[in-house]
Amino acid sequence: MGRIDVENIRLYAYHGCLEEEGKIGTDYRLDISVWADLSQAAESDHLSDTVDYVVINRIAAEEMAVRSKLLEHVAKRILDRLLTELPMVHKVKVKVSKLMPPINGDVESVGVSLTKKRP
Repeated sequence: MGRIDVENIRLYAYHGCLEEEGKIGTDYRLDISVWADLSQAAESDHLSDTVDYVVINRIAAEEMAVRSKLLEHVAKRILDRLLTELPMVHKVKVKVSKLMPPINGDVESVGVSLTKKRP
């Protein structure tokens, strides 16, 4: 079993409970880890034997483009798509962070992490 990490994916999106968040948007950071059997790829050196992190990034960007009120909802959609579209993945962890959230305080980010295993 191995793990592929795609870290610090930076995207601009329009999530949040406040109406202004849906109009103005803000910056987000995503960190995604997927677990899979990477032994064949380690031997063969073929992209077809591993999890393509370009696909991971594409799925994250597509789901971030769909507005949600809660980061939990976005993270779950990303988890579900990764497990559906990447059959060799056994487990996924997604962290979605809103940078400089509109709360009263000096806060760099708020984030939600979800993990899901294939049944």
